[in-house]
Amino acid sequence: MADTTSATFAPPPATNPTAVEPPKRWADEEDEAPEQPISTASAASSSYDKLAAELVEGLKVDEEEKINQYLEEPEESNITAVTSGDTPYTSASLFEDLNLSPELLKGIYVEMKFEKPSKIQAVTLPMILTSPYKDLIAQAHNGSGKTTCFVLGMLSRVDPKLMAPQALCICPTRELAMQNLEVLQKMGKYTGIIPELAVPNEKISVYKRGPVSAQVVIGTPGTIKKWMSLKKLGASYIKILVFDEADHMLAEDGFKDDSLRIMKDIERISSHCQVLLFSATFNETVKNFVSRVVKPDHNQVFVKKEELSLESVKQYKVNCPDERAKIMVVKDKIFEFGENLGQTIIFVRTKVNASMLHTELTGFGYEVTTIQGALKQEDRDRIVKEFKDGLTQVLISTDLLARGFDQQQVNLVINFDLPFKHNSPSEPDYEVYLHRIGRAGRFGRKGAVFNLLCHDRDHMLMSKIENHFGKQVTEVSSWQNVEDFKVALKEAGLL
Repeated sequence: MADTTSATFAPPPATNPTAVEPPKRWADEEDEAPEQPISTASAASSSYDKLAAELVEGLKVDEEEKINQYLEEPEESNITAVTSGDTPYTSASLFEDLNLSPELLKGIYVEMKFEKPSKIQAVTLPMILTSPYKDLIAQAHNGSGKTTCFVLGMLSRVDPKLMAPQALCICPTRELAMQNLEVLQKMGKYTGIIPELAVPNEKISVYKRGPVSAQVVIGTPGTIKKWMSLKKLGASYIKILVFDEADHMLAEDGFKDDSLRIMKDIERISSHCQVLLFSATFNETVKNFVSRVVKPDHNQVFVKKEELSLESVKQYKVNCPDERAKIMVVKDKIFEFGENLGQTIIFVRTKVNASMLHTELTGFGYEVTTIQGALKQEDRDRIVKEFKDGLTQVLISTDLLARGFDQQQVNLVINFDLPFKHNSPSEPDYEVYLHRIGRAGRFGRKGAVFNLLCHDRDHMLMSKIENHFGKQVTEVSSWQNVEDFKVALKEAGLL
């Protein structure tokens, strides 16, 4: 759970920590509440499209940013590809090797400013784009270019002359859906392909809008399922179905039911639809389940578990005697140097802690923003935009932004609370931990992660995380010594 507050408006009322909270949905993400059918027809479709465009416009990436120049994966990175059948795949050393349209190549080079495919792109794009189009389960490092793989796959399969949905991408949060749409609009700028955002909307009723004619739809599972059930979103022409953060989309505590329903509805109408499942993490339970969901002759790409903990990001643990000490570490030690090193994301587990930490840091004079899923959509969008525009340097977040949130300027991540499984507090949530630390050091850049440990459970969770990834996390000698933190940041390449 999480609390969203910006330094530009008052913090939320204090939350009673002992109050019984409603059942958790991942990252506090809420989808559309049920509506009563509206009998009066209305030409609301255009206003809906306009509103969606305005939402995305606020998150535009700076045109001058060279995204791919930071894709510096370690040469020894072990990407394992498991292919099925007799279809040969050749790794693509250049984008020209993929038989892309001139319009797409122009978008790749002019708009995205890419130079050549990253390793995950070189391996997976031939699998996605080679007929017969087989399903794919793909796992790779955070920041390695996974989004480009499925966005390019969707754009390549769409017929720009057919005004009907042909590609569908489902994401766990509105923030990730909007970010993916932004990438697609940029990459597909010269193709004439029309995308649409399908996320919860407080202003426009789905009952008033016309049927979807956009060729690519990117959105959250509840909204997409609702549009399909109301026959606003047809599946007759869908050729490719993408699940971003697929391990969570198909997990028991995630969006499994909605995702499976969407998949079955599409397969019933379009049996040859290609399914792409992308994530940085797949635990064994989800991996086994996912392999049964896709077609038997699917392809797989995986990275060894011990190689997932991002060598470009230095991880540290800090032993704090009490919770007050954790706050002082953030304020007096990390921020002492971190303010000049780029942006910082502080992850907390609950909206209570998010509100508390926000109040403490703003009380010390720091300008921070805080985000959680219970905020109004317009506030969430504004807070993300402010952070992406560099107007705020510090963002406190629950796990709403743990997955897929791309911001190159984030060099520091602070785990104020370590993540653990909701139904087993003594068991770390390894996937969430990996996604959190992946917010720093995007695209191969340098980054540092500080894990603040206070209770016995924190130490137990940290020990299990170290054992799981086979990597010992360096301990900062003293939580009180500024020089120890200075040394850590120098080791991380940030000073």
